[in-house]
Amino acid sequence: MPPRVAVFAPVPVLTVTLEDHDDDVADVHVHAGGQGVWQARMLRTLGCEVTISGVFLGETGRVLRHLLADEGIPVLAVEAGGHGAAYVHDRRTGERRSIAESAGDELTRHDVDELYTNTLRAALDADATILSGTVVDETLPADVFRRLAADLRTLGRTVVADLAGTRLEAVLEGGVSLLKVSDEELRRDDLVGDDPEETEVVGAMHALHARGAETVVVTRAHAGTLVLTEGRVLRVTAPQMQTVDTRGAGDSLAAAMTAVLAGGGTVEQAVVTGTAAGALNVTRHGLGSGDADAIRALESAVTVEEV
Repeated sequence: MPPRVAVFAPVPVLTVTLEDHDDDVADVHVHAGGQGVWQARMLRTLGCEVTISGVFLGETGRVLRHLLADEGIPVLAVEAGGHGAAYVHDRRTGERRSIAESAGDELTRHDVDELYTNTLRAALDADATILSGTVVDETLPADVFRRLAADLRTLGRTVVADLAGTRLEAVLEGGVSLLKVSDEELRRDDLVGDDPEETEVVGAMHALHARGAETVVVTRAHAGTLVLTEGRVLRVTAPQMQTVDTRGAGDSLAAAMTAVLAGGGTVEQAVVTGTAAGALNVTRHGLGSGDADAIRALESAVTVEEV
């Protein structure tokens, strides 16, 4: 039986991207997106059964439901009126340029209650749950992340969080199996200085562990990923691939780690697979996309050393 993963994707995003076409006519791509959706896509690539729980607002929400159904991704949906999250990006020049973006409406108390119940339902039927965020913090109270993390840990579930800011603070209070965060997010949250040495990042990781994260993973772009697990600190590096788009690499890494943990793998195995998935994702235009065989092959080029 394949590993089962529940993805908490509070407000999926409708994405419209304009690409260049051979005859100078714009090629328009419409997809379901957002952190949780990109993670779900990578999880499915790696053979997991995935269920998304989220709130689908207004016209964009109805379109998103159809797009996810076309991909074969099961959804536990809360449907409501209003305006959902969406963006239109123009990538015809080779650079991504934002034309229009909407973070969507703030969720109502009723929406949050139904979303919470759906997430618990999905998580209790899964081997692991991954908590992802929304476009802006105001969409959903941070305390929802704390309560979810605490309840799922109380129920003995494996919980992976890919969050920063007030949401990171919240899940630490609830407790998580694995926290993934970037060094840039640590700087933004004043958890390290502007140009931290590796020792300073490791110190911040120990502090995050003490506050509620069983395992801490910090991505550092070209400097390699640091992992604090069971008292050991590992440095994990992958070959520097030619970059097409860096967006989605962190989501691919978090999703691939969750896939391995859900299948009973070790943290070290999870980070190797995650690093390979993230490295492959930067070579592609599709966020959270990849090829399972290519990811497995790339794992042999990932190095792990103890710090």
